[in-house]
Amino acid sequence: MATQQATLAGGCFWCTEAVFNDVIGVTAVESGYTGGHIANPTYRQVCDGDTGHAEAIRITYDDEAISYDDLLDIFFATHDPTQLNRQGNDVGTQYRSAIFPHSPEQEEAAQRAIQRAQADWDAPIVTRIEPLGQWYPAEDYHQGYWEGEGQRSPYCLAVIPPKLRKLRKSFAERLKSQPAEG
Repeated sequence: MATQQATLAGGCFWCTEAVFNDVIGVTAVESGYTGGHIANPTYRQVCDGDTGHAEAIRITYDDEAISYDDLLDIFFATHDPTQLNRQGNDVGTQYRSAIFPHSPEQEEAAQRAIQRAQADWDAPIVTRIEPLGQWYPAEDYHQGYWEGEGQRSPYCLAVIPPKLRKLRKSFAERLKSQPAEG
């Protein structure tokens, strides 16, 4: 197993974390903050929009089971990369669509993924490729949020299931668990 990491921001980290937790080859997904200018930001500080950080996820994956390109294709298929500094009702730079490459190879792959994804969108993709900065894990209660509190949250119930349906529809062969027939 060759363990790698990918850092992505596609709006609310609860929503992007939920998408990648069931993907074959993904061994861990951590919600956190990156791309800002203050050390050790809190959720409240990031939500206020003054730190420059994005709500992001750091994916640990086995690159023998899933490629970085496949992760990026899932990323682009499960959020709207044409919305500048927002995803749905979440507005601000903390909700931007961004890729934070861990290597020059990942940066090149990100550029190619944006070009591939553009074919699926009528509007221009605004996802930015940003330098990988310091990673700050989000507070413990944000980790695995969908599997716990999220399934009782009206916000999560409105936003996450449509993302999971897109994932199941387009990437069924990449899922750890198969949806029930019905």
